[in-house]
Amino acid sequence: MFETKITRMLGIKYPIIGGTMMSITSADFAAAISDAGGLGVLCSIMYQTKDAFASAIDRIRELTDQPFGVNLNFFPAQFPVSQEEYTEIMIEKGVKIVETSGHRAPEELSGRFKEAGLTWIHKCAGARYARKAEKLGADIVTVVGYENGGATGKYDIGTLVMVPTVVNAVDTPVIGGGGVTDGRSLAALLALGAGAAIMGTRLLTTQECPIHDNLKQALVNATELDTKIVMESIGGTHRVWANEAAHKCAELEAAGGSFEEVLMIVAGEKARIMYEEGDLDCGIVSCGQGVGMADDIPTVKELFDRMMAQATEVVNGLANS
Repeated sequence: MFETKITRMLGIKYPIIGGTMMSITSADFAAAISDAGGLGVLCSIMYQTKDAFASAIDRIRELTDQPFGVNLNFFPAQFPVSQEEYTEIMIEKGVKIVETSGHRAPEELSGRFKEAGLTWIHKCAGARYARKAEKLGADIVTVVGYENGGATGKYDIGTLVMVPTVVNAVDTPVIGGGGVTDGRSLAALLALGAGAAIMGTRLLTTQECPIHDNLKQALVNATELDTKIVMESIGGTHRVWANEAAHKCAELEAAGGSFEEVLMIVAGEKARIMYEEGDLDCGIVSCGQGVGMADDIPTVKELFDRMMAQATEVVNGLANS
């Protein structure tokens, strides 16, 4: 029932894409998502040397024989390994799916993606950017509504409007997201015209997710009201879990804090302490409004299987109503 153009293009069982999360979507977690029937996407910038990145790809292959992708991040930042070098390592290792994200589609690499036969997914902020990516040769585009965790884009448009707007704007298949937590929201995304749904927040509360149990339990106890918008003053608007660090960040921004002062609160090393040690107020964690729908900590496979069962029930119920 849920075979789509995107599941056929990517060779995946379920129309579910794992959202790439910095410091979280490691080789092991990406493999767990793929092995459960979705598409796991390795967060390449977690790996700061070419050898470490190549080893991460090898690790995924040790853990699953299912398709997986690799994310290349084009947000402004300095990394020891260039995206061009990452690309060549991916190609050498036989990776078939690349996902790109950032303020623009990587025009300088689009030809290389095609030459190497990669299926290219580009994450966009809206219809205008989706059309640009399509012109450059992207095979699939991804958009998310304002409910989502992490970068909220430029437009503050909810999922119910964002996804069909982009579906109408391009011929390229669309992955949609923002608030996807269960089979009902998955079915809704497909009804809006998306060929698959991307989800991140709900995957934080799975057994395989490599974050501390303290944080998982706190997110299970959270409601849809427990998120906060931060980093708007420095041009990097994110929706995050509303912990003490998030409140401090918002207060600092309201008081006119500098880029450097804000960065001290939201720095990735502080988030990693939270993930590894369970200090819940040390840093910020991207978190969507769908966190209020996460009420247990299943395996990824258990989550995906019951999402698909619920989505089937929903669709059949509509047909019989």
